[in-house]
Amino acid sequence: MSADASHQKTATRGRLRIYLGYAPGAGATCALLREGRQRAGRGADVVVARVQTHGRPHTQALLAGLDIIPGATVRNLGAAAEINLGAVLARRPDVTLVDELADRSLLRTGHAPRWQDVQALLAAGIDVISTVSISHLASLADVVEKITGVAPAQMVPDLVVRAAVEIELVDAVPEDLRQRMAAGHIYPPPQAAAVLGGWFCSPNLSVLRELALRWLAATLTGGPRRYRPAACVPGHVHAREKVVVAVGGGPESERLIRRAARIAARSGGDLLAVHATRPGRPAAGRAAITAQQQLTRALGGSYHQLADDDVPAALLAFAHAENATQLVLGATRNSRPSALLPWRGPRLRYSAAPVASTCTSSPAHRQPTACRPLQVNPTRKGDQR
Repeated sequence: MSADASHQKTATRGRLRIYLGYAPGAGATCALLREGRQRAGRGADVVVARVQTHGRPHTQALLAGLDIIPGATVRNLGAAAEINLGAVLARRPDVTLVDELADRSLLRTGHAPRWQDVQALLAAGIDVISTVSISHLASLADVVEKITGVAPAQMVPDLVVRAAVEIELVDAVPEDLRQRMAAGHIYPPPQAAAVLGGWFCSPNLSVLRELALRWLAATLTGGPRRYRPAACVPGHVHAREKVVVAVGGGPESERLIRRAARIAARSGGDLLAVHATRPGRPAAGRAAITAQQQLTRALGGSYHQLADDDVPAALLAFAHAENATQLVLGATRNSRPSALLPWRGPRLRYSAAPVASTCTSSPAHRQPTACRPLQVNPTRKGDQR
């Protein structure tokens, strides 16, 4: 490659393409490898930086003929298990295949997420094709845990995935997935039998599939923004939808932030998380606030802290100042929305600007059963479950 060509390549940011799956065995990794083979067949310089075959013969067969960059050896594991970022950057291929975007690198300090390596490749002008499961999207972690009974071990910020130039859902009929699982094509027989009798039952797979379709639909429609009437926002002709979520210091706050993020994504709007306390009273712990800030930013929102003697009035004033269209609040079984803010009825009104309110409950923790189909309640307007 000439110096001019190399400079031109690094001057343009690489393009990210994502294959989105909703359950193990749906075929995202195979789709990744098939596209890599097609691009290589058309003359592109394609390398495999990291692919997890899970010992599946069909997946391993698709690797044949592809140029694999030797992985960096993970100390004490004795295996080439991670992306050799330096080697890929030195090679400067046209396309790099990186499986499982949400995983964490065992080589990086603090086990940094793999998507950060992908960002480095894109910044170098290298196109990347990757895979993501909906169970690893930060905005859906609480919903997936409710469906499967298993909390995702890794997460990727929705913004990283939504920044892809193309996102393709790798669809599969739930019953076909169960048949493949039963035949041992996804997990070994003992493990397959366990998940078939657990969260891999047909109702759960159907809900996960619907969840993936809804998330993708919200992402695709998120570009054209909905605008409020000019009369609602003095001095502003075009104002984006804004969803304000009030959070405290408890563990339910992250659930509220995710709920508000799904509402904002559905309307193509902005997410604003607000933690309000009275002066002289302790705010949420530093760890809780840090976790809330990180989650809010990962979901593309902004985090704010307020101190006021009248917390409800401060929240309302903040929502009004930001031209918020929705205010999301939490309520436990022992509290009512009226105890949090002084309103009656389904809508809040502060000055001349109306703000729609959403109150979400915090159900008690329930242990998952062997195979408990998720009961889908009617979805509130603007919410994505």
